[in-house]
Amino acid sequence: MEDGGAVPAGTANLIFAVNGERFELSTIDPSTTLLQFLRSQTRFKSVKLGCGEGGCGACVVLLSKYDPVSDEVESFTLSSCLTLICSIDRCSITTSEGLGNTKNGFHPIHQRFAGFHASQCGFCTPGMCISLFSALTNAEKTRRAEPPPGFSKLTVSEAEKAIAGNLCRCTGYRPIADACKSFAADVDMEDLGFNAFWKKGDSKEVKAAKLPFYNPSDQICTFPEFLKDEIKSLMPFTSRKDSWYNPTSVKELTSMLKSNLAESGAQVKLVVGNTGSGYYKEIDHYDKYINLRHIPDLSMIRRDQTGIEIGTTVTISKAILALKEENKSEFPSHGEVVFQKIADHMERIASRFIRNSASVGGNLVMAQRNHFPSDIATILLAVGSEVNIMTDLKHEKVTLEEFLARPPLDSTSVLTSVHIPCWEPTRNATSKNDANLVFETYRAAPRPLGNALPYLNAAFLAEVTPCRTSSGVIIDNIQLAFGAYGSKHAIRAKEVEEFLAGKLLNVGVLYEAIKLLGATVVPEVGTSNAAYRSSLAVSFLFEFLCPFVDACDEFSDGLLDGRNDAFLQRGSKIRNNQKQFHHMKNPVLPLSSKQVVELNQNYSPVGEPIAKDSSAIQASGEAVYVDDIPSPTNCLHGAFIYSTKPLAWVKRVKIKPKYLQDGVTGVISFRDIPKGGENIGSKTMFGTEPLFADNITRCAGQALAFVVAETQKLADMAAESAWVDYDTENLEPPILTVEEAVERSSFFDVPPFISPEQVGDFSKGMNEADQKIQSAEIKLGSQYHFYMETQSALAIPDEDNCMLVYSSTQCPESMHSTIARCLSVPEHNVRVITRRVGGGFGGKAVRSMHVATACALAAHKLSRPVRIYLNRKTDMVIAGGRHPMKITYSVGFKSNGKITALRLEILINAGISEDYSAVMPHNILSALKKYDWGALSFDIKLCKTNHSSKTAMRAPGELQGSFIAEAVIEHVASMLSMKVDSVRKKNLHTFDSLKLFYKGSEGEPLEYTLPSIWDKLARSSCLAKRIETIQQFNKFNKWSKRGISQVPIVFGVSLRPTPGKVGVLLDGSIVVEVGGIELGQGLWTKVKQMTAFALSSVKCDGTEDLLYKIRVIQSDSLSLIQGGLTAGSTTSESSCEAVRLCCNTLVERLMPLKNKLQEQMGVVKWETLIDQAYLQSVNLSASSYYAPEFTSTQYLNYGAAVSEVEVNLLTGETTILQSDIIYDCGQSLNPAVDLGQIEGAFVQGIGFFLLEEYATNSDGLVIANGTWTYKIPTVDTIPKRFNVEVLNSGHHQKRVLSSKASGEPPLLLAASVHCATRAAIEEARKQLASWKGLDDPHFHSTIFQLEVPATMPVAKEFCGLDTVECFLKNLLPTSQNP
Repeated sequence: MEDGGAVPAGTANLIFAVNGERFELSTIDPSTTLLQFLRSQTRFKSVKLGCGEGGCGACVVLLSKYDPVSDEVESFTLSSCLTLICSIDRCSITTSEGLGNTKNGFHPIHQRFAGFHASQCGFCTPGMCISLFSALTNAEKTRRAEPPPGFSKLTVSEAEKAIAGNLCRCTGYRPIADACKSFAADVDMEDLGFNAFWKKGDSKEVKAAKLPFYNPSDQICTFPEFLKDEIKSLMPFTSRKDSWYNPTSVKELTSMLKSNLAESGAQVKLVVGNTGSGYYKEIDHYDKYINLRHIPDLSMIRRDQTGIEIGTTVTISKAILALKEENKSEFPSHGEVVFQKIADHMERIASRFIRNSASVGGNLVMAQRNHFPSDIATILLAVGSEVNIMTDLKHEKVTLEEFLARPPLDSTSVLTSVHIPCWEPTRNATSKNDANLVFETYRAAPRPLGNALPYLNAAFLAEVTPCRTSSGVIIDNIQLAFGAYGSKHAIRAKEVEEFLAGKLLNVGVLYEAIKLLGATVVPEVGTSNAAYRSSLAVSFLFEFLCPFVDACDEFSDGLLDGRNDAFLQRGSKIRNNQKQFHHMKNPVLPLSSKQVVELNQNYSPVGEPIAKDSSAIQASGEAVYVDDIPSPTNCLHGAFIYSTKPLAWVKRVKIKPKYLQDGVTGVISFRDIPKGGENIGSKTMFGTEPLFADNITRCAGQALAFVVAETQKLADMAAESAWVDYDTENLEPPILTVEEAVERSSFFDVPPFISPEQVGDFSKGMNEADQKIQSAEIKLGSQYHFYMETQSALAIPDEDNCMLVYSSTQCPESMHSTIARCLSVPEHNVRVITRRVGGGFGGKAVRSMHVATACALAAHKLSRPVRIYLNRKTDMVIAGGRHPMKITYSVGFKSNGKITALRLEILINAGISEDYSAVMPHNILSALKKYDWGALSFDIKLCKTNHSSKTAMRAPGELQGSFIAEAVIEHVASMLSMKVDSVRKKNLHTFDSLKLFYKGSEGEPLEYTLPSIWDKLARSSCLAKRIETIQQFNKFNKWSKRGISQVPIVFGVSLRPTPGKVGVLLDGSIVVEVGGIELGQGLWTKVKQMTAFALSSVKCDGTEDLLYKIRVIQSDSLSLIQGGLTAGSTTSESSCEAVRLCCNTLVERLMPLKNKLQEQMGVVKWETLIDQAYLQSVNLSASSYYAPEFTSTQYLNYGAAVSEVEVNLLTGETTILQSDIIYDCGQSLNPAVDLGQIEGAFVQGIGFFLLEEYATNSDGLVIANGTWTYKIPTVDTIPKRFNVEVLNSGHHQKRVLSSKASGEPPLLLAASVHCATRAAIEEARKQLASWKGLDDPHFHSTIFQLEVPATMPVAKEFCGLDTVECFLKNLLPTSQNP
């Protein structure tokens, strides 16, 4: 190959390996991602599409590269949804199936994930396993001491950080962290949580021996030998049509850029890691791709005394390693410390599997071209970095500051490298040798360990010297960089730098600098949380400079954390002054936890903590979800075109002609519904919702049409680029707020049978009150389910006008009926099959019907199979989510805190259709009635608005109702200046008041366990002692405040009728079918346990092993009718009872035969009994329909939680230090499953109360539509100490084997985190009020409603956006005080 010439097409094939299997491709579309190839062209389906943005970790794979020179294999994780398949030439890919599987045996990672109960729905688990495997593989390459047998060289901290970028919506992360930590050499076995390997009381040695053995020498071969031979071929892959290029020199690259590739107007993309496509979604197709990875000059790292030069294609991970290599001396120089801190900051950018493929140069170019909010640009700007740019072989070196300010790089220019200077203090006659260099970086983001864009980032470099005439410090020079705050790019605060240079730092100087900075860091108009971002700049500069301020003792009191003497030391110690805020930076990891579980062995194996069914195959990736089912022949793929307007005529929907040519088969709309069919997309007992908008769209997000194409990618692109012609002529304005709905009387009716009843006489209660609060308001927003598996379906036309539908749904029965009505066919012509669901949380009850029905309609019209897997954006737009609402309350109360009356006026935004909204008033009141309000009056309206239909989400209504109760209690306590917990306890129910508020659900007095739970939790969590400790902490810490709160819950549930079927096969194995759907909640596991228990009453030899002979099979709407809805937390126990009825029937049939055989043979084996039963024509199939008795239908669940948090007053960041939970599970059917439900629900609640903003634009269209903008909890945001006790109360004889529900109620306990955050903020507000030195009538330090979610901007605003200014102003001498 000659320099300057492109490689001819077809001269080399793309060769790589997947799990040791060789793949060779001669042609492939270069825009194809590795994920798309793996899922469509291989049998390996463990790699899941969770977001398509590199933000969830479901698609993580291990990529291995071989270096023939060093004979070493380099392995690292990457996000396969972003990695282009052409870029993995001569590489090897390992997925979770490659670690182990059912046939070849599971890997210890799989086994430990299963045994630590670390997999629920299982959709995220394979990605978790690969992330951990990569960490184990790379830890073994270190020079650390050999670990004990069965362990690895991994540390506990590394083990937990290994999955920091992986999302899980089910488990709450604690068991996943434990599974990872179990491999660490430094793990404390006592700190590993509840698992299936050892029993309570086992010694550490016994515990270690019972873990599935891990032997590092048995490592999986990640790079097969045959592929090493392929490396010898130097000819890289070139795609067909000259569309993928691998230049090997800068000269060749320049030639390509100059040639007709660019000049002809072709769309050219330069490729390194392609991670930018996760943020900037690419709809248009590129004509040419140029891979820069093979150019040595762009991938070099050079070091000399002037600094480090990093090539543009060097990954962020490798840049981190290079920067850390400069800091290995015992006494690092200033420059080495700067490099180390840059590396530390880079480790908080994105996630590990993104950093492994994202390049430094790519990040900087995105910042320059697209105004990407880059951290790298900011921190490198602060240290005066330079970049090298090549245009037509001409090299230019400019400062990074100049580069960022230039117009975007054109298509012929390439950023080749960045130079980071090595800094040392200037040595001159003035500074002598006592000058010191101080460098710090800052970042405020929703997640401490990255995987979240910052609200603002900053980096400061200062040269300081001690003043010779005072104890202060002089700033010789300073460089201040800020970015990501709503500007086009990172900036230097030059005016502030110039102001500070040469000054002796004191309070007055710092105050003036901060005022100047406030005028410098100003976000552009339209930037979200603009004032907050500006306040962060002030906070960070204050944090950086305050150690050097020569001030009075009050300045340093608490702020300096007892180290103030050290902060004003001369000489080299100044570099350590920044540590004054160290106590505010709580180490995110490691986590610790304790689980207390009392086992019930009365109904063995029911009550035993066996591992969740299918957890091992979920870990290995062999578990089949809907999108894993192989596509039938001629299968098409669908995508929705949805409305972006809330109310408008839809005149036309057009697809771009090029997509019609490329493989779009058709566009389905309401006009394609067959004669006699209905435009119906879903149905509930309260009404129906259209499948498509007709001539009018009635909400943003409503489906307008359904594009059908040859591939999912093409369908998505065509739908995304579709053009819709809207018109609003002769239409009234849309209703977009609940207030507008009230004005226009736009409401849904609530049927009388589900309408809640008032309690007591409100007027009488208010008259008895000593004090009253009138018309206080609360507003609660929505929440997205964020199931890891988005909505998916596959519809296959069958003979005789029948339709087979595979769907990820919680309600196959209603889906079955909906499809039949839409297609105008009898219901027996439709069959809906659901094996498992990758998370539901209510979101796959109603919304899934639209998706499956659209597929069925398209398949019916086109007579071809049609499938869909919604992309995350579309899923988030159409999901609806939790119900937003506005609450107005009035409350009367005694001076001792006893509440006498409560009046609520609640306006619920139900959206455009009924869905399940009619249950909301009942559910809200049910959870709110956990306190004795004396009298309870309410007016609840379901507002019909032009928003997408709001739908059920885990604890729908109950979550809001329970929080409203806490908000009222907090308000009353504030008005009375009483401790909140004393007001809570004062208003807890007696059993008599419980009967009044929960008529018919209260059960027996012994069942009311909440008072004992409340007192027990206060003791076990050491609440009183911790309150005292927190008071002392808050007294001595100005910039961090802690809060603690104890919260109770009462949660009513209802059992629903459920079918079941049990059959015993000839070999004695057992097949079970139930109406309930396995969503990850362990329903199948409990059903298996119940089946084994119930059949064991036949008392044959071998029945003790029946559990391992049972298989629960997929739901089939024709095989088992009346399956109902899997929701409300009780489907597991209902399904168990249905199965027990079946088993009782079978036992009744088998007992005569068994007795007869026993007389003849003595001991009768199970297999013998079944064999004889077949010979004697005993019916070994039994069906049942469990319909609970009226007296057993409803019951109450109880629990309580104590949470402690710490709020950083400078950033608003809330750290959950500890959460303690006691939850009454009755006699748990499986305590391991129930424990997982408790923890997972609680963490999902943390998301609602602290993190998740489901934002829409002014038209109601969801704009928080991906992992970049919607943040669910991650392993670094859960409680640092997480203690849970599953109470085995045993007072529930009317329940299914005395069990109680666990799926939804614990979600409500997360309100304890919000209340603790409010308590911490209250302390901050009291402090701020004292600094302001006045009694501002508009500033109530203790009476305020903390918003939900209490995100960082919200917390900071309530703590005071001007808290730094107020503090400094308070310290200024009167003469200087403005």
